[in-house]
Amino acid sequence: MVSRPVLIALLLAVAAATSAATVLIINSRNTGIPALTEEQRAVREKFFGSSKELPLIKDGQEMHPKW
Repeated sequence: MVSRPVLIALLLAVAAATSAATVLIINSRNTGIPALTEEQRAVREKFFGSSKELPLIKDGQEMHPKW
């Protein structure tokens, strides 16, 4: 019979190999696909606002909830 430390080490090795294989399979599928098309990017900017940085907070102006 296999001792407990050997069994734990074997299970950890199998889990690591499975995780690595999953990462490799997922990464190989996404190589040629762009993150967002131009149309999707335009809709996203229209819905969420532009991707520009927000203006700086002026001196003496505080950030607080409006309630």
